Amino acid sequence: MPDNSSATTSMETFLHALLALDRVTADRIFRETDAHLPQVARIEQLIVPALAHIGASWEAGEVSLAQVYMSGRLCEEMVDRLLPPADPRRTDYPPMAIAVLEDYHFLGLRLVYSALRAGGFSLLNYGRCDVEHLVQQVIADRIRFLLISTLMLPSALRVKQVRAALHAAGHAVTIIVGGAPYRFDPDLAHEVGADATGASAGEAAVILRRLIAEE
Repeated sequence: MPDNSSATTSMETFLHALLALDRVTADRIFRETDAHLPQVARIEQLIVPALAHIGASWEAGEVSLAQVYMSGRLCEEMVDRLLPPADPRRTDYPPMAIAVLEDYHFLGLRLVYSALRAGGFSLLNYGRCDVEHLVQQVIADRIRFLLISTLMLPSALRVKQVRAALHAAGHAVTIIVGGAPYRFDPDLAHEVGADATGASAGEAAVILRRLIAEE
């Protein structure tokens, strides 16, 4: 039987190392924890829940944005050593991308992007886009799952224009939105035509896996 107390201790130590930006300790724990498991399984069992926990701690005001950002970068580096960008295990998922829609605040995008890459996903980072440019990119790259980050309400509302333009072009895409406007108004995601919304970076991988499984 698995030693749950040992697993709990490893997770706590790993979390502490990430928040302290202790790269050496975090990397050692990641390499040693359940080393007999396939690499992707180890990522899902340690890194994904750790980032979800850190994201929830930020939402509760217990850690800083800098800690969330840097812990995501550390995890991304660890995963990249195991699963380089060209690794075929990163290509099992449908084409996906992430973008900031008409805002100039990139922290939300950076957090989600790092969390997903740390979870083994491969996705394009479009950065800041207006509606027209985003639609063109999604169609050109044949994107199936599109994550959109917004900070201001006007930008959040323009997701509806993205959905309409892609529909008019005959391009089927699953849209996942995130950002302050969607947390303040739980019905807003549905109103703009999004398929799902997440309250934190840690939820993104869970939502994506669920939606991919439902296809």
